[in-house]
Amino acid sequence: MNIHEYQAKALLRSYGIPVSDGRVVLKAEEAKTAAGELDGPLWVVKSQIHAGGRGKGKFVEPEAGEKGGVRLAFSVEEAAEFARQMLGRTLVTVQTGAAGKQVNRIYIEDGSDIERELYLALLIDRKSSRVSIVASTEGGMDIETVAHETPEKILTITIDPATGLQDFHGRRVAFSLGLKGNQVKQCVQIVKKLYQLFVDKDMDMLEINPFCVLKDGNLKLLDAKMGFDGNAIYRHPDIAALRDETEEDPKELAASKFDLNYIALDGEIGCMVNGAGLAMATMDIIKLYGAEPANFLDVGGGATKEKVTEAFKIITSDPNVKGILVNIFGGIMRCDIIAEGVIAAVKEVGLKVPLVVRLEGTNVQLGKDIINKSGLNVIAADDLSDAAQKIVKAVKG
Repeated sequence: MNIHEYQAKALLRSYGIPVSDGRVVLKAEEAKTAAGELDGPLWVVKSQIHAGGRGKGKFVEPEAGEKGGVRLAFSVEEAAEFARQMLGRTLVTVQTGAAGKQVNRIYIEDGSDIERELYLALLIDRKSSRVSIVASTEGGMDIETVAHETPEKILTITIDPATGLQDFHGRRVAFSLGLKGNQVKQCVQIVKKLYQLFVDKDMDMLEINPFCVLKDGNLKLLDAKMGFDGNAIYRHPDIAALRDETEEDPKELAASKFDLNYIALDGEIGCMVNGAGLAMATMDIIKLYGAEPANFLDVGGGATKEKVTEAFKIITSDPNVKGILVNIFGGIMRCDIIAEGVIAAVKEVGLKVPLVVRLEGTNVQLGKDIINKSGLNVIAADDLSDAAQKIVKAVKG
């Protein structure tokens, strides 16, 4: 689960980590009052969407102006005007895709006198199964670009969970960033507090870009991006309350409410599979035979008829889907349950695209009989390769 920048900064502030003072704006008429509560003389007006690259992004609507999603204002009136221009508009960045995201929130904060921009992040390192600290002198840039072009400028430190974070970790970060004197002490304290926040809230990513040295010599976190482990959200009702469902794909949101593992993709063949590994294999073989999967969907080993019905409805709600492949290996999941769910879903939402079903495993013959006697126009497949070829042929003609 992701949260907005202004929510992330509130969490940072609660741990005593230095961030700028700011106000969130939901309505254009509130912007002038919000900006007036800040000292100035510089205000930063930021679009709040769950995507990076906002400053370099472009708005779809010309009414929003030619500037990006992060703008500098030199008066309360200008800050209010920028907020008015951006609210309700669609911002396209490198991370949103061509469709962009609608800006429903604006964050106005005090400007800062910046001397240097650095990069700092904490994340889960899958290779070491530990929390890692990533730091770089190249702040303000996409870390992927830095990693590709100048990987030597990135420091990565893994934290042993048996000992936890130690002061020397913070000092290593400070020295790698070229910090000196009192800045080293500040950095050690900031890294310590970030690590505590990361662990306390079950995060899987905490990115600060830029992490800044101000001209007065102090350190400040000018941006913050946080991601939380969805499997641990139940332990943090305060974090769950920060969820903004308008930022999520409606299909993925609907799937989460039925405990379905669904990720929307850009292809034309919808997939319903049980088991993550089989789902990946199904997507791969669809690509092998010349088409693109429209989604990743794992209904799980304990799916009910109702969950299968919802899964089918989610797939068919995607206008890009030109065909559907159901690929079930019945171990824990019974093939007859899948068959009943597919039939129930088709009767409820209708079937307007080709449907290929491959069943194997527990109660496979019963499942096939249920589908064969349903009167549905379903294409049967003997194995995965056969199923993929048939659905691609049906979609491609």
